[in-house]
Order: sequence, then structure tokens, then C-alpha cells
Amino acid sequence: MRDPYEVLGVPRGASAAAIKSAYRKLAKKHHPDNNKNDPKAAARFSELNSANEIVGDEDKRKQFDRGEIDAEGKPRFQGFPGGDPRARGSSPGGGFESRTYRSGGTGPGGFGGGGFEDILNSMFSGAARGGRPGGSTTFEFDPGGIALDLDLNVSMSVSLEESVHGAEKRVRLPTGKELNVKIPAGVVAGQQIRLKGQGETAQGHPPGDLLITVSIAPHPFFKVDGSDLRVDLPITLYEAVLGGKVRVPTLGNAVELSIPKNTSSGRIFRLKGKGLPKVAGTPGDLFLTTRIMLPDGNDSELEALMQKWRDGHPYNPRTDLG
Repeated sequence: MRDPYEVLGVPRGASAAAIKSAYRKLAKKHHPDNNKNDPKAAARFSELNSANEIVGDEDKRKQFDRGEIDAEGKPRFQGFPGGDPRARGSSPGGGFESRTYRSGGTGPGGFGGGGFEDILNSMFSGAARGGRPGGSTTFEFDPGGIALDLDLNVSMSVSLEESVHGAEKRVRLPTGKELNVKIPAGVVAGQQIRLKGQGETAQGHPPGDLLITVSIAPHPFFKVDGSDLRVDLPITLYEAVLGGKVRVPTLGNAVELSIPKNTSSGRIFRLKGKGLPKVAGTPGDLFLTTRIMLPDGNDSELEALMQKWRDGHPYNPRTDLG
């Protein structure tokens, strides 16, 4: 992925507020619902979410600026100490060694006079591994229960739409290898996707697996609440007073919602079944909370109207507050 600062169009020294504002503007501009005839809109939207997950998070932004993680939030691979990167916990030579000591005679591997065998016999009462009655005894020191950890663990961020509908994304492994990964529809935050045999390899051992932990990037306006979705719905002053029909977003196609007359800010409307789908059972709901928005700037006509209305129809909505 490109540099997240470049994706969001902000300098590295940008404030958190500037980053948040840039993300919201670009997310609204490139949202797939607003670009249904553009096949690349979903990819751009996903890239924006991934960039915001890095520089929009204070801790991850610091890690990225220090070079500890890359543009996808993955730790930068530094290699493993001691030579062969595949042999975790192995000897300095890069692999487990099997040392064989033979009793009897002198020379390489021999201790002369059966001394080493006598020591082992005294310790194990003649039951040393590989011992043969009446002959030389071979003692093999092997790794026993020590196993190589060849699994690879990486994280992947997906958009809310990708988690619902599924997607195919490219992931870069710490080894430098890149893979196309199919994200199943209905994946949830924290879920792991296992790709058999795509981990590290070591001679004499089956390859490890690739474990991908999925996270869901924050959405520009939907908030996830279990299987339900919540969104603030801005309405005008005249829509609140006179009522009307307003267009509202869903994870599918936008729908029209009827606003009754005299609707106060904070009123909640429920769209049944418009939340997150479930593998089994009914889907969640979409809850919309109205927010009355006044026009930008001063409006002398509106002010005069409100003054006249205030003088003729005074009321106090805060009487319950004491």
C-alpha cells in the first residue's frame, strides 16, 4: 500500500484533527455507494480505511513514523538472529544437531575403556537409548519434544462493507512473499483465517500455516453495535418542523425515510433488518438518530422569523432539569 500520509493527502506533521477531517472528506467522496459505476471505488475506499487505521491511531502513527511498522500496519521484518531464519530456537548453526557418542576404543567419539558407557550405565541401569547387549552402545541426543514454530501471524484490516460482502485482498508476509487472500462474507473483528502450508519452511519439517487476524476499520458514519448499526442522520430545521422524506444510507441501497412533523433532534428511527447480516437467524437493525442542522453562516430572515416566533410562542424544553 502507498504511504498513508500520501493516501490521505496530509503532511507528516498534520494534526489529528486535520487527519480526521481529510479522511472523512475522502471517504465520503470515494464511498462505493456514491461511485457505483466506478469499479475502482471500492479499492480506493479500502485504501483510505487502511491509511486512516495507521495515522488516525496515535500509537500506530508513532510506530509507523519510527519505522517499526509498514504502511499496512505489519511489523517490519528484521530477520532472525543466529543465521537460518527458519530455525527458531535451534542451535547457532541453524538447525538441531544429533550428536552420537560411541563407547569402546579411542579416537573421535570414543572415550576409551568404556568409561562413558559405565557412567551412563550407572545413571540409567543399563537402559540407555540405543544400547545393545554385548556390543558397543550408541547414545543419540536429539531435540526430543522441541518443535519448530513455523506458523506466521499477520494482521489485515478490512472495511465494514468488505466484512459483510466478502472480498479478495493482497497480503504481504514478513518473508516478503505476497498472497491474494479471499475474505469470506460475514467475517468479524478478531476472527482468524488459516491458510495451510503458507507459513515458513524448514528442512525435515512440514511447512507452517499462515494465520491472518482480521480487524474492521472504522466506518465514516456507521457505528457497529453488535449486529446492529447506528448512524447520525442530519436533517434541516424545516424538515424537523414540517416533516418530509429523506434519503438514508444502508449497507445495501439507500432508502427513503419519512420524517414526521415536529421531529426533535435526537429522535431515533429503526429500520428493521438493515443492520449486519447473520450466518443464522435474522439480521440486525439500523438505528438512525436525527440531528437538526442549521445552515452555515448568519441568516437575517431566519433570525427575524425565530425572534417573532419566540415572542409569540415561548416554551422551555429544560423544565425537567430543575
